[in-house]
Amino acid sequence: MKKKLLLLFIALSAFSFALKAQDTVKTTSDAPLVVYGSVDTYYKYDFSRHANIGTYFASDNNSVSIGMIDLGLKKKVGKASFVGELAFGPRGQYQSTPNGDGAAANANNSFNIQNLYVSFDVTDKFNLTAGYMATFVGYEVISPVGNFNYSTSYLFGAGPFQNAGFKATYAFSDKVSLMAGIFNDQWNSYTAVTQSYTDGSGAIHQNGEVSTFGAQLMVAPVKGWTAYLNFMSGKYSGTIEDLTTSYQITDAFKLGLNAANKTGAGAADYSGVALYPQLAVSKAVTLGLRGESFKLKSTPATASTTYSAFTVTANIKSGPLTFIPEIRFDHNKDMPFTNSSFSPTKTASQFVLAAVYGF
Repeated sequence: MKKKLLLLFIALSAFSFALKAQDTVKTTSDAPLVVYGSVDTYYKYDFSRHANIGTYFASDNNSVSIGMIDLGLKKKVGKASFVGELAFGPRGQYQSTPNGDGAAANANNSFNIQNLYVSFDVTDKFNLTAGYMATFVGYEVISPVGNFNYSTSYLFGAGPFQNAGFKATYAFSDKVSLMAGIFNDQWNSYTAVTQSYTDGSGAIHQNGEVSTFGAQLMVAPVKGWTAYLNFMSGKYSGTIEDLTTSYQITDAFKLGLNAANKTGAGAADYSGVALYPQLAVSKAVTLGLRGESFKLKSTPATASTTYSAFTVTANIKSGPLTFIPEIRFDHNKDMPFTNSSFSPTKTASQFVLAAVYGF
């Protein structure tokens, strides 16, 4: 109880400070409304002749299929701003899961809210944000324009996509910043609904909690190199430690890394690491690899299992349009995949050709 009162006091104090600072803000009614987003489509062929690799997106086999229309709006007037972003289509519905249960988070919806939050710059260095936000954990994101590879990693699928809550970010300099926040007890939902209770009439009600703490330390030690140390912990969602970093070593060569470990409640425990080397061979063509090792840890219902995945991808750009040919090879000694005869096998492979238009 004391912890909750302390967090509430901090939030109210920061809000009071923001209101006082607003008195000096000059606003304008003609600040532009920015529209942004993407459209993507793809063809995928699994060499087993049926869908086999259970990571998110590109799930339809031997089919010219759609990803999503991602449509975002944002505007800033003075020190206050908002972001609203919707996704329409199967990519926004999270059609599969890395452990193969085929669950869809939004199977009955044609849309998904990606972001919906308001923000206020208390000072040039101190920002307050509240609402439903894309998670700060991990290297890959939902929107295909934010990723080099079209298919996604096991690490991406295992971690959160969005978190609803309140966060404060302070930039000590352009090389160091710190974010800390409190978030709802559930991942990927803008409503906290973990707990259930029964009233006197026997009706069941949901009673959530704002009980997850999150923090991110950003450091940029040298030009072109940025690293994020991420931490999130809650009694219902579990604890995640995550490192996300990328280094533009030369004008042509970039190296990215994501390493994470999850323990505790919520979704299955896991650990993993993914490496992302990329080489620009021309202004229009970049080649890249993604090498990943991902371990789903044992629970009372399942045994530990380890996936290895190797993805070769090219990005071929023509203005805002990017063509993405990709071939992927996955391996797991516990034989979770099936071959063309539907017999268990250790390996799976697929080819994807995607087109992504960003605006």
